Amino acid sequence: MSDRFIEVSLDKRGVRCTAKLLDDLAPITCAAVWEALPLGGDVYHAKYARNEIYALMPGFAAEEPPLENPTVTPIPGDLCYFTFSDTVLGTTSYGYEEQAAHRGRRTVVDLALFYERNNLLINGDTGWIPGIVWGSVVEGLDEMAEACQDLWRAGATGETLNFRRV
Repeated sequence: MSDRFIEVSLDKRGVRCTAKLLDDLAPITCAAVWEALPLGGDVYHAKYARNEIYALMPGFAAEEPPLENPTVTPIPGDLCYFTFSDTVLGTTSYGYEEQAAHRGRRTVVDLALFYERNNLLINGDTGWIPGIVWGSVVEGLDEMAEACQDLWRAGATGETLNFRRV
C-alpha cells in the first residue's frame, strides 16, 4: 500500500498541516478514519492532557477499532483516536456546555492532534486514557502549534477542527 496523507485544519484561523496515516502500525483505525473522511467538528483544547486539540463526533466505524499502536504519552504531531461513551464525557468538570453536540450519543469518537511535548493521558475521574496513534504530522506543525496556542489563550468558540483527504 502506498502512503496516505490527510489535511488537518483549523478553518476559521486558516491553518493547515499535513499528516501521514500510520497504516503499518494502526491499520484498522486508519481504514476506519480514511473511509469516513471528511470528518470534523467544534474544536476543544485539552484541559488535562496539556498540548492537545480535538473534535468530538459520533462513532463512524462499523466496529470500534481495537487499541492498536497505543500511547499515554503522545508526542508533537501525533494524531490520536479515542472512544468514549456519552456518560464519560458528561460531567460538568470537562467544560462541555449542555447543548454540546456529543450529548446523548452512545459512542463518542475523539480525534485529536498533539502539538507540543510533555503530554500525559491521565484523567482524575477515570485514570489512564490510552489513545490509538493513527497519524503523524509531516508538514506544517509549527504553524498549527502557534494556532493551537492561540486557541488556548483566546478561546475556541466558533472554530472547527477538520480532517480531509489530501
